[in-house]
Amino acid sequence: MVNRRQDVWLRRFPQAGGTPTGPGTDADCELVCFPHAGGSAAYWRPLAVALAPAVDVAAVQYPGRLDRLSEAPVEDLHVLADQIAEALGPPGDRPRALLGHSMGASLAYEVAVRLARLPGGEPRLLVVSGRRAPSAARGRNRNLTWPVDDAELVSRIRGLGGTDAMILDDPELLELILPALRGDYRALASYEDTPGRPLSCPVVALAGDRDPAATVEEVRPWGEQTSGDFRTRVFEGGHFFLNDHPEDIVDLLRGLLPPHTGRPPHAAPHRPTAAG
Repeated sequence: MVNRRQDVWLRRFPQAGGTPTGPGTDADCELVCFPHAGGSAAYWRPLAVALAPAVDVAAVQYPGRLDRLSEAPVEDLHVLADQIAEALGPPGDRPRALLGHSMGASLAYEVAVRLARLPGGEPRLLVVSGRRAPSAARGRNRNLTWPVDDAELVSRIRGLGGTDAMILDDPELLELILPALRGDYRALASYEDTPGRPLSCPVVALAGDRDPAATVEEVRPWGEQTSGDFRTRVFEGGHFFLNDHPEDIVDLLRGLLPPHTGRPPHAAPHRPTAAG
C-alpha cells in the first residue's frame, strides 16, 4: 500500500539511467536524510545516486521550499518531528537508518526518539553530522543567537559556506529562500532536546575539524543519547565538510548501514576509526 503521507514529506531520486528507487525495489535498506537549516531534499541527491541501488535514500522535504514553497515553514522542531515521524511510521520489511546534517541532525534525533516509541519502530542506526550534542547546547540562551534581521541572517549563512553565493547575491532568489531560513532559525532558537538516553540504536557522529558551529568537542557527547554503540568520525573541513569528502562519506555509510538480513536489530555497526 502506498503511504500518501510519505509522498508529501519524502523525495527520492532516480539512479543513473533513470531507474526508479523507493519501496518495492531491491534495496537492502532505507536511509532517511534530513537537510540543514534552509536546505531542501535536493541536497541529498548526489548521495542518493551514489548509494543506489543497494540503499533506498529518502530525503525529507520540509515545508516552505521548492515544491512545498507555498506552505509556511514549521517554526518548532518538535512539531516538525511529530509530523515527519507520523508520516514515516514503522519501517517496512527493510531496516531503516536516519542521517541528518546541522539542524537536520537534531531533527533526525527527535524523529528517532518518536519512532523508538513504536513497536519495532526504532531505526537501526542514527548518523548525526555537524551539530552540537544536546548536552553541549543545553542551557544556552538560544534566543541570543537568533539573527536580528535578514542581513545578519544572510551573513551567518554565507559564513557557514553551505549556500551558493550566487543565490545569496541575487535579490530575487534570496527572497524565495528567506522565509524558510527565517523559519528554520527561529525553530533552532527555541529548540530544547528530548532529554535522557531515549535510544538504544547505534549512533555515529560526524564532525568537521574546523567547524565553527559544532566543534569536535561539542559533537562527541552525542553518545549520551543512546545506550547502544557510539562512534565519532572527524573530517577535515568546516561546517559543510560533507561537501568536501563525498567519496569518503559514501564509503563510510556503506560500511555502517545495516544489510537486509543477517544482522540483529541493534547490532553494532562497522566501527570507523575516529580521527582528531
